[in-house]
Amino acid sequence: MPQLQIFLDIATEAALAGGAVLMSFWGKLENVQEKGRSGDLVTEADKAAEAAILAVMQRHFPDHGILAEESGSVGHQDSPYRWAIDPLDGTTNYAHQYPVFAVSIGLLIEGVPAIGVVYDPYHQDLYRAAQGLGATCNRLPIHVSSVTELGRSLLVTGFAYDRRDTPDNNYAEFCRLTHLTQGVRRGGSAAMDLAQVACGRVDGYWERGLSPWDITAGIVLVQEAGGKVTNYAGQATDVYSGRLLASNGYLHSALSNVLSHTSPLADGAVDLS
Repeated sequence: MPQLQIFLDIATEAALAGGAVLMSFWGKLENVQEKGRSGDLVTEADKAAEAAILAVMQRHFPDHGILAEESGSVGHQDSPYRWAIDPLDGTTNYAHQYPVFAVSIGLLIEGVPAIGVVYDPYHQDLYRAAQGLGATCNRLPIHVSSVTELGRSLLVTGFAYDRRDTPDNNYAEFCRLTHLTQGVRRGGSAAMDLAQVACGRVDGYWERGLSPWDITAGIVLVQEAGGKVTNYAGQATDVYSGRLLASNGYLHSALSNVLSHTSPLADGAVDLS
């Protein structure tokens, strides 16, 4: 426990440093580029924020491994400790000055998510969690919702960059769950989506096409807030698989069932039954 608390505090220091850089660039971007896939943006803010985060992490943890969105694998990859870092989750939102984005810093210990810090610098909301230590927002405890019926739920999801090129694009799942619930939102930041589940503002989240740096921190937030995180089939989460289902726990089986039995859209039609 004391070691996890130290890890959490240092990850918080790094997230705050990254967030300060993001706000220094807010509304002042001059170099927005695509990283090879349509809609997959990177800006000077992403790179500068990552540099600030890595400076903190490498100073404190020179023997740890790091997987960062812009820099890739850094440090000792054979270490049991691997940090998954996204300096700007929600770059498209950020580039358009749509204020839904975050710094996400998570720690995998022997491949298991154990530390999570998600920082929303625009609203100055700091989400933190560590395995066995609970989850907080701005130092106050948070908990998932108590909604037990899919028909009374509000969900959130997202769409991968390859959605135009593959039938496995989440459109059918989005349509069907929109029909079965009170609504489905699309936030544009996986880290923030998971934080919203942890806070109980939404009752579930699913998405495909994800990377470890998108979700490692958020997984810990949801689990420590009393929720459940698995793959679509309800089995153990693999942060490298690209797919994730997170919920308040009460809705998990129903959501898993829908996701596992929804076929891709065919000729623009979807079964809403």
